[in-house]
Amino acid sequence: MKKKIRNILLIDDSKADNFISNRIINKAGVAETVTITYGAKEALDYLCKSTNSKFPKPEIIFLDINMPGMSGWDFLEEYILLDEAQKAGIIVCMLSTSSAERDKAKANEYEVVRHYSSKPLTQNKLLDIIKQHFPDYL
Repeated sequence: MKKKIRNILLIDDSKADNFISNRIINKAGVAETVTITYGAKEALDYLCKSTNSKFPKPEIIFLDINMPGMSGWDFLEEYILLDEAQKAGIIVCMLSTSSAERDKAKANEYEVVRHYSSKPLTQNKLLDIIKQHFPDYL
C-alpha cells in the first residue's frame, strides 16, 4: 500500500454496526484514523470542526440511512449546505440495511453520494471504494 486514508468517518446509530465496520477498516490497514459517530447531528458537528488535527477531516464517510432523530437523508440535506472546503475530497457512501430500489434511487439523486451498499461493510467493498476513488493509495 502506498499510503493510507487519513480518516474514515462512520455515521451509524448502531454500536454493533460501527464495531464491525471499524474492525473491517482496521484489519484492512487502510486508514490512519477511524472516527465513529452515533448520529447525523454528531457527524455534522464533527465535520464543522474538522479543520485541525484533533478533528481530522475524513476522506470517506460511511452513512447509515435509518437513524433516530436525524436520518441519513436529513444528514445529506445539511451536508450539501456546508462550505465546499469542508466537503472537498470526501467520498460519501451510503451503507444501509435497506435493499429497496427506492432508497438506491433516492441516494442517486444526491450528487455527493458516490456509492450505495448494503450492510455489513466488507473488506472487498472497502477496497473497491478505495481503488475507485483513491487509486494511488493501494
